[in-house]
Amino acid sequence: MGAIDSTATHRNGFFIILGWAFIILIISEKIGPITIPLGQGKITLLPMIWALILGAILGVISSKRIFSTAMTKPLQIKAAHYLQPALLFFIAKLGLVVGSSLPVVFQAGWALIFQEFGHFVGTVVIAMPIALLLGIKREAIGATFSVGREPSLAIISEKYGMNSPEGRGVLAEYITGTLIGAIFISIVAGFVTSLNIFDPRSLAMASGVGSGSMMAGAAGAISAHLDAQTADTVMALAAASNLLTTTFGTYFTLFISLPLAVASYRVLEPILGRWSRSNQPEDHSTNELALNAVEETEHSGSLQWLEKAVILVMVSIMSMLANWIAFQNFSISVVVGCAIMIIIALLGDLIYFITKKKIPAVCFVSLIAMFASSPWCPWGAIISDLTKSMNVLAILTPMLTFAGLSIAKDIPAFRKLGWKIVLVSLLANFGTFIGAAMIAEIFH
Repeated sequence: MGAIDSTATHRNGFFIILGWAFIILIISEKIGPITIPLGQGKITLLPMIWALILGAILGVISSKRIFSTAMTKPLQIKAAHYLQPALLFFIAKLGLVVGSSLPVVFQAGWALIFQEFGHFVGTVVIAMPIALLLGIKREAIGATFSVGREPSLAIISEKYGMNSPEGRGVLAEYITGTLIGAIFISIVAGFVTSLNIFDPRSLAMASGVGSGSMMAGAAGAISAHLDAQTADTVMALAAASNLLTTTFGTYFTLFISLPLAVASYRVLEPILGRWSRSNQPEDHSTNELALNAVEETEHSGSLQWLEKAVILVMVSIMSMLANWIAFQNFSISVVVGCAIMIIIALLGDLIYFITKKKIPAVCFVSLIAMFASSPWCPWGAIISDLTKSMNVLAILTPMLTFAGLSIAKDIPAFRKLGWKIVLVSLLANFGTFIGAAMIAEIFH
């Protein structure tokens, strides 16, 4: 009897999450993009931003449990798990764009390689001095050596422990990025693009920060300012850059950016630290935050393979719906294109398990997708044509809808971090983007 109740609860949770996801997606796409003038530039808020905000609001309201279909914390955690298949679907689309645009990627050459230094050095150069001026101590090391995604948590956890000041710092960066990273970086990227200071290709490469949602937000915001052909180039370069950051980023942060952050702290803290009013870091209730973050990181891939397949189908349906609402495009080629992306995502995830999870699934999905649409694949041109009908922006909204539905569970922890460390975390995100853009511009 207990097993039956558990199955029924699981099924109800599945329909509640998907029901809200479809409602939020439709509302977000109906709102559409909104442009806000800001001096010489402008900020464009895309439907994916509304999806994040609406999901977060729903989660906060659901904490009161005033209705039976509330997005309770267990459902928010489940929604975070659904985000992973949605990300694979998005990566499959990006890989297909990269494969058909390989000449553009190769043409980027050294700019694509060297801009990676900007991703990991920019965080320290921009955020570390501000952190020390604000009176933050060793937390600054964890908060500024990277954008603080899962590999960074693992590095700091092993080297210092999550109960250390460095652990508090990387945890602040992790939670800040999870909650508002995609919104923040998309606003920054869109505004910088509107200033016409950088070549869009440089900004595209800068978008590959190593986080799928943040890369999606930045590249989507940049593309919104460009024509269709240039937008495809932006997506291809962003995907290629993100693949480099994902595959080699762990080694880069471990052997270059973390030692740089430590060295910068030792040199700058005696100089800048004395200007701050506080000599002690704020209490961030470390134990509870660290345990929650580590636990969710460890269980982020807890969906069964069949469940992932079902979620991928649901994400493709949501994407087709968004493509129809936003771009009035629905055809048999859109359906076939989504089916191809589902197959690629499942193949990549299957190889991920066969290889004992030693390399992230997104890498396998990217490589399969790139080959499928490349000149070396016998059916490359056909696959590229079939999948081209699905607009990348239409896939972003479903992906970030699940992210929005999962955000509210982290808000209590977010409140405990303190505004100073949150500000430093956002500066680190800004630093990784602008640093990479500057280097890419030099070598471009």
